[in-house]
Amino acid sequence: MKTILLLILSNIFMTIAWYGQLKLKFFEGKSLPVIILISWGIALLEYCFMVPANRIGYQSGAFTGYQLKIIQEVITLGVFVVFAWLILKEKLTWNYAVSFLFILGAVYFAVAFKPAPTGGH
Repeated sequence: MKTILLLILSNIFMTIAWYGQLKLKFFEGKSLPVIILISWGIALLEYCFMVPANRIGYQSGAFTGYQLKIIQEVITLGVFVVFAWLILKEKLTWNYAVSFLFILGAVYFAVAFKPAPTGGH
């Protein structure tokens, strides 16, 4: 659960870093180099949550690297859907919803089956 919460926090910061400049008033009137530097600073916060999330999830044995990546991607999309709806004022159309369901299916297949043990141990 700690891993998932950290991944959610990291993705909130990354979504703001990547897409906040499209609509957030804070970015208005700033030059592209300044926007890049601000986004880079926000992305640093993303790393402060993402790195521990992956480390905790992997070292605890709760998740494989593949599972962490696939879970992270679905969290990214979930966070983005909320951001697009609230900030960008974009609707979630049927085709995006279906695409999202396919990605949720990928998460199911990634975590529902125990991977085979790797050799060498």
